[in-house]
Amino acid sequence: MENRLPKAIIPIAIIGIVFIIIMFKATVTIGSGEAGVLYKTLDGGVVTDEPPIGEGFHFVAPWNSVFIYEVRQQSLDEKMQVLSSNGLEIRIDASTWFQPKYDDLGKLHKEKGEEYIERLLKPAVRSAARAVVGRYSPEQLYASKREAIQKEILEETQILLKDQYVQVNEILVRDVSLPTTIKDAIERKLRQEQESLEYEFRLTKATKEAERQRIDAEGKAVANKILSESLTDKVLKEKGIQATIDLAKSTNSKVIVIGGGDEGLPIILGNN
Repeated sequence: MENRLPKAIIPIAIIGIVFIIIMFKATVTIGSGEAGVLYKTLDGGVVTDEPPIGEGFHFVAPWNSVFIYEVRQQSLDEKMQVLSSNGLEIRIDASTWFQPKYDDLGKLHKEKGEEYIERLLKPAVRSAARAVVGRYSPEQLYASKREAIQKEILEETQILLKDQYVQVNEILVRDVSLPTTIKDAIERKLRQEQESLEYEFRLTKATKEAERQRIDAEGKAVANKILSESLTDKVLKEKGIQATIDLAKSTNSKVIVIGGGDEGLPIILGNN
């Protein structure tokens, strides 16, 4: 009896092990931000006409396989050396935000494979960067064209990846590096242009100030001429008489008339 027990246990153990292996092969867990592509070994290979397998725990036939992809937005950092419009070497540091198109994940796996970033995305971004930077001179790249460059690189990349099952959301140009000699020459040129603009501003300001003073002087001259022509002897005499009357009425003044002045006007002396 004791010899028969081990012989009975062996088949049960084998069945248990086979069951565990089958269960292990027949289940798959899809993590957060991931999706699975089902490969049917006995029924046409990669499934492209059905949605990908979503997050969570799933049962699959043990003879089939599931390839898991990250479907969240990802970032690809690239350092590229490209040529400007005049043939100078420019270094660009850029980040590409991308993600595989969820509904086309099966087609991406079947046509491009799991290495789609190396095979598809990187070459497209580099090609777009070369095409775009080649349109600009180093001066334009150094000055204020970074936003325009990254927008054009994004558009070029999206065109290249059209119908390739990859969605590019944004391309950020972090840095544009020029050769040191070119950078120094551009900075000198910019300083000279700034100094020239400042000189022109000061010259324009001085010219306008001189013109203002000339106009002001001419205005005063005309006013004095008009005033001089309007002040006749009769008017001056009337003004003098009025001033004498006002002084005589003042409580703070002592008025002493000691004789007649020119044109018969009195002479006023003394006050408190």
